Parts: sequence; structure tokens; C-alpha cells
Amino acid sequence: MYDYIHIDEKWFYLTKKTQRVYLAHKETVPYRAAKSSKFIPKAMFFGAVARPRWNRFGQCTFDGKIGIFPFINMVPAQRDSKNRPRGSIEIKPTESVNQEVYRSMLIQQLIPAILRKWPSDGPSIIFIQQDNARVHITNDDPIWQQHNRQGGLTFILTQQPPNSPDCIILDLGFFRSMQSLMHKKMPKNITELITAVEDAFGELHPKTLTNVWISLQLHLNEILKVKGSNDYIQPHFGTKVEEDNGRLRIQVRIPTQLVREAIAFLNPNRDQQLTQALTENEDAAQTTEIIQEAYDQAVEETQG
Repeated sequence: MYDYIHIDEKWFYLTKKTQRVYLAHKETVPYRAAKSSKFIPKAMFFGAVARPRWNRFGQCTFDGKIGIFPFINMVPAQRDSKNRPRGSIEIKPTESVNQEVYRSMLIQQLIPAILRKWPSDGPSIIFIQQDNARVHITNDDPIWQQHNRQGGLTFILTQQPPNSPDCIILDLGFFRSMQSLMHKKMPKNITELITAVEDAFGELHPKTLTNVWISLQLHLNEILKVKGSNDYIQPHFGTKVEEDNGRLRIQVRIPTQLVREAIAFLNPNRDQQLTQALTENEDAAQTTEIIQEAYDQAVEETQG
């Protein structure tokens, strides 16, 4: 999974309706105000993360954090107020993200960030996984095709399985960790909200992101067990405890029998050939090709 980048969008709210704070003796309670508890100011952010890299000494060589970008507009103020004169540039959250805005975010923000941060020894073909929202473009988009090869890298947009929120790192736990850090800063306006989210993104430790990638692999095993359904109990591996004890694995193994059963479910006709390839275990490329062909054929039959 070192050649994957996961992207997603999320609304971050200025505050929560109720929030617990710990105060020193006689410390003043932080003041919060909103026009309505039902309409709390918010802003949408676009996040992109990859899998962190660690060397054999336990040092992080790449933190995996590509970037967090707000969907905002810079507009001049229409009238004078006590906060700013007329004509001053204001930050306004984008109310609606359409396909054009999303494509612009990919081309103007995501690709330059990848070119700046991608490790020099990383794969040259990068798969960018997104969910199936209607405003998202596909890899066949003609404008995207004009920009998906830059700096010696090739970017390929892929879709996550439908109705599978656990298949993307950001929804699986990374956004939740960011949100906890952001609310501790208690921003008072949209400008402070943007700063708080960006700071939380930068402060989150790469080990947290690494643990979420391990959790993703555990979830994928559970999805294989239920033949692609989302009717399963979320696994609890205890990655933090394993890490503290120095036993955290880099990869989660997939039982051979589980792979065989999943391929047989997709295409029973290829089960015998797959069994032979897995038993011999001589040519990994051949095994991968068999798996891919079985999957492609199953998709074609389903669409047909």
C-alpha cells in the first residue's frame, strides 16, 4: 500500500454544542458564541494522506501527510463593520462543492503537494483512492488526463468499494483524531478554524497514521470473510499496545484459504487455476494476474 494516497472531504464545525474543558482554580471559562446551536459555522476540508515510511532505526523518513486544504473563497467585504473596513478581503467557506471545484482541487492543490512531498524512492505510479460521491471525477476525465503525468509520476484515480466507509484511511480514524485535536484549540471564527485544522493535521504523530493503515488491512481481511459485504464486526487488534511492546507488524497477513474462498466466490471457474498457483507459490505475478482476471470477469458479469 505504499503506492496509494487516500483522499476525502469532511466538514469541520467551529464548535460543538457541548464541550468539556478542564480549568485551573479560578480560571475563566472560554467564551463561545453562535447565532444558533442548529447552525454552527463550518468549513469543508479536503484531506490527502499516504502510508508513512520508517527506516530500520525506527526513524520516520516520510510522515505520509500530503496536505489538508479548505474549500474557501476570498471575497471583498460589502460594507463597513467594527471588524474590518469595506473592501477588505474576507474568507468565506464554499457553500457547495461541484465537479469543477473538486477537479480544480485535485489539479491545483493535490498534485503540487504530492510533487513536493513524495519520497524520491517512492513508486512512480501512484493510485489516488476516493469515495463514490457524485461530484467526484473518474480517471477517464479528459481534463484530468491532461495533468495526471507530472514530474516523472503518474496519478491514477480509483474508487473505493461502494458502501464501505472503512476502506478509506481518513474515515477509518484519521479525521476523528484530527477533530479531537482541533476542538481543543476552541477557534472563534472561520479564520481560526482553518488554522486550528491545519495545526491539528501537522501535530498528529505519524505513528497514529501508521496504526490506521494497519487497521485498514485488518478490515480488508474481515471484508474478505463476508465476501465483500459490510456486515462484520470491526476488528480490534490493539495496535497501540503492540507498538509499545515493539511487536507491531508492518503488514497483516491474509490467510491463503481466505483468498481462495474469495476468488471462488467471484468466479468459480478460476478456483482450480488459482489453487494451483497458490500451492506452487512460484510466480507471484501469475497469481496476481489470476486474481485480477477473476475480479474483472466478475465485475463484467455483474454489470451485464
